[in-house]
Order: sequence, then C-alpha cells, then structure tokens
Amino acid sequence: MKTLTQGLLFAAYAFLALTVAALIWRGGLGLGGAIAATLGGAGLLVAVHALVQGGAERTRLRKEVEQIRQAHRLLADALESTQGALGDLAQAIETGAIDRTEALTGEVRMLESLITQMSDSLAERLAAPEPVSSPFETRRHHQSNALLKTVHDALAENRVDLYLQPVVTLPQRRTVFYESFTRLRDSTDRVMMPAEYLSIAEGEGILPAIDNLLLFRCAQIVRRLARQDRKVGVFCNVSLSSLGDETFFPQFLAFLSENRDLNQALIFEMGQAAFDARGAGEARNMAKLADLGFRFSIDKVQMLDLDFADLQRSDVKFIKVGADLLIEQLLDQDAGAALPSLRDIRADDFAALSRRYGLEIIAEKVEHERQVPDILELDIAMGQGHLFGEPRAIKEQVLAEADAPSEFVRSTLQSIERRRRMG
Repeated sequence: MKTLTQGLLFAAYAFLALTVAALIWRGGLGLGGAIAATLGGAGLLVAVHALVQGGAERTRLRKEVEQIRQAHRLLADALESTQGALGDLAQAIETGAIDRTEALTGEVRMLESLITQMSDSLAERLAAPEPVSSPFETRRHHQSNALLKTVHDALAENRVDLYLQPVVTLPQRRTVFYESFTRLRDSTDRVMMPAEYLSIAEGEGILPAIDNLLLFRCAQIVRRLARQDRKVGVFCNVSLSSLGDETFFPQFLAFLSENRDLNQALIFEMGQAAFDARGAGEARNMAKLADLGFRFSIDKVQMLDLDFADLQRSDVKFIKVGADLLIEQLLDQDAGAALPSLRDIRADDFAALSRRYGLEIIAEKVEHERQVPDILELDIAMGQGHLFGEPRAIKEQVLAEADAPSEFVRSTLQSIERRRRMG
C-alpha cells in the first residue's frame, strides 16, 4: 500500500514538472531552459515531499513510543497489584491453616478426654468381680459387659451416624430446621437404637460419658453442615448430665466459644421433665450458653400450662408439642381449660400468647394429613413428623471431614490400655 502511494505521488510530480516545462518552452525560453526548469522543479517537489514525509514519520514514531511507554507503566502497575494480592492470599492461607490446626487440636483434646473418661468407667466396670448369684444374673452381667464394650468401641472408632428430620413451615412446608438424632453402629455395621443400651449404660454410670461424646460429635458435625447453609438450624439434644458435668461442660463451653458462629445453626433441646428438674448448676451453664448466643428448645411436653416467664428467662425460644396433645387440649371442648392458670385464654390464642414471650410453638409427631388443618386453625406456624419427612442419615462423604480425629482417638485408646496393663 505504501509503495502504491509513493508511485502515484511520483507520477503526479512528473506530470506537474512536464506541465511547467511546456509552459516555459511556449514562453520562448527554449528547450534547454524548459528541461532545466523541469528538473529543478521536480527536485524541489521531491525535497518538499521528503521533508513532509519525514516529519509525519517522526510524529508517528513518537506516538508509538509513547503508547509503548504507557503500556509498560500499566503492566508494571498490574504486576505490583498481582504481587500484593498473592501476598495477601498466602497470608490468608497460612492463617487459615493455623486456625484449622488449633481448632483440630482442641477437638482432639476434648475427644481424648471424653474417650479416657469413658474408658476408665468401662475398665472399672469390667474389673469388678462377678456377682455371686444365679446363672441368670451371671449371664445378664456378661451380656451387660459385652454391650458396654460394643458401645465403647463404636464411639472410639467413630461409628456414629447423624440422622436429620425436617421441621417445616406451615402451610408452605418449607424446611427451616432439622432435628438431629445420633445412632451407633456395632462392628457389623448394625444400627443400635438408644433403647438397646441407654438403660444399661445409665445403671452402670457410663451414660454421662456416652451422652457427652454424642453431644460433642453432634456439634462438631453441625459446624461443618453450617458452612454449607447457615440459614438452616439444627436441634441437638442435651441432657442434664451434660449440663451438670464439671469435667465435660467447661471443655464443651470452650469449644463453642471458639465456634460461636454456630449460635444460629445449633439449638440445644431437652425434655420438659428435664427442664423442670434442672438445678442451679445446670441453669447457670444454660445461661453461659445463652451468653454465647445459643438458643434452647423444649420437647416431650406433657402439659400446656407452661411457665412462660420462666421459659423466657431461660432463653428458651422453641416449644415442641405433640400434634395430638395440641388438638385434644386446645380444640376438644370437653377437655376443659388447657391452661388452668389462664382460663380466659382461648384455643386460638395459645400460639399468640407464646409469641408474646418470644416462644415459637412447633407441632411435632405430625403423622396424618388430617391433623394439618387443626394445627393451622391454632395459628401454629411450624410442624415436624413423618408426614413431612422421616429421619434420614447424612451421607458419609458429607461427614468425612468430621472423622479427622478418629485415628488419634484410636491411638489414645491403645495407649490407655497399655498403661492400664503396665500398671
């Protein structure tokens, strides 16, 4: 393109020179004068063109150099910004790794303490002399020891499953909470129901250690679930033995203090009878959990004549009442007053009265579709039961991260057994 432009310019200059030469020749200067004038004019035009073209080329080069300098400055700024971002990222990764290591160390210490406590209790039970009694009592003693050892091994080897049952809004039936249930598996992976071992464990004094470890494992797993969806809360059962355990509770409180971001995801639940039987120590420990922002729930309600003011002072936010009990005591006109202390409260005012004290009623054990209209008539906004979903085990891959301390716990148990044999 540049060569074509230069050829056209040369042709234009030649044509202009010949035109000037013809005019000179016709003016009488003769052929020699015309040729001299033509060559001089052509040289002058070429010189002027070269001068103009050279100036344009220098201007273009200056612009290109300036553009290159500007691009270099932008590149240098981008490199500096990238280096800073990489430094911040490296620092964040290092800090996160340290936090994760410290959190894991705290969990391992708590697990070690709980497993040691349970192992000591089991060792005392197994070391006790067999009772001199009937063959039936001797057989029962052996069965009890075998069952306790099965429970001990299941907890030590992390054969603990978490089941979740949805709590839904009404009438939309949108899941807003889950209630958690823990189940143990024996060496054959058979699921052990609590009824199989709780009575024996309680009679042998090992129940507090089992209950504490299950509660901690529940909180540990819920913490990981909360990272995926913090908008969904989980009800986790807590017993009076855990709240009153002077060894376990301070460790558990320290664990929750380091993970207080769970206070909207983890709701501690106990039965109405346990709540009414709590002592001063358990009440103080409940208050310590409330100071961290954790909430409480009461289930297994047997009577609706509740002390709403006491529940409010104890930071209880949810009350779970069986659907049949609600319908019978609030909608059955022959059942008498549902609240003897508040006889003027109508059935449809019960939920509103609870809300005035910051309490939300949840209708549990909803098994049939026909119960739903009655529950809605009572202005109850949440329900739980097999109608809305049965408890389901969380998939193993979701809980894989929670299994990290298991190897340490197993080695701890082995060292405990070795020290016991040497002693």
